[in-house]
Amino acid sequence: MGPALEFTTGAEDGTVVLAVKGEIDLHTVPELREQLLGQLTTGTPIVVLDMADVSFIDSTGLSVLITALKRARSLGGDVKLRTPSHQTYKVLELTRLHQVFEIEGVPDGLT
Repeated sequence: MGPALEFTTGAEDGTVVLAVKGEIDLHTVPELREQLLGQLTTGTPIVVLDMADVSFIDSTGLSVLITALKRARSLGGDVKLRTPSHQTYKVLELTRLHQVFEIEGVPDGLT
């Protein structure tokens, strides 16, 4: 089992920015689910997930992102992804989720 995820929460113009560091996989996805859905239910329904320091994401992590997006949109909000690493963006691209999520800061050479 890998190390736990690290989270840093901030705010920009009334939007929650949740920075994630580590690997998002079967072992860490419960933490991500709790953080994301917690932000959506207790605060603003718009969350920006900063993924610059996410080194890996698997299908369970993608599932949590989709669940959070559906919840946010049902509340009139959104989940946006920010600065995914090259590897993370490639996973989003392969699964076509790059067409579903608004992504800020696409890695150079990828669009």
